[in-house]
Amino acid sequence: MEFGHNFRHYRMHCNLTQRQVAKILGIAQTNISNWENNHTRPEYEHLVRLARIYDVSIDKLLGIV
Repeated sequence: MEFGHNFRHYRMHCNLTQRQVAKILGIAQTNISNWENNHTRPEYEHLVRLARIYDVSIDKLLGIV
């Protein structure tokens, strides 16, 4: 399953740049890019924080529902 599309969709829906999300999470911008391009996946803690930042459930963020 490719989660990257959902990560990018919700980030853009919130009018946030990759750099802004990275700063909020305290990580490198390249991590966000890698997640959105399906090169890597976020750790659980980052996934939970992304869902809170984007104001969606983890299920929705992952495209499960």
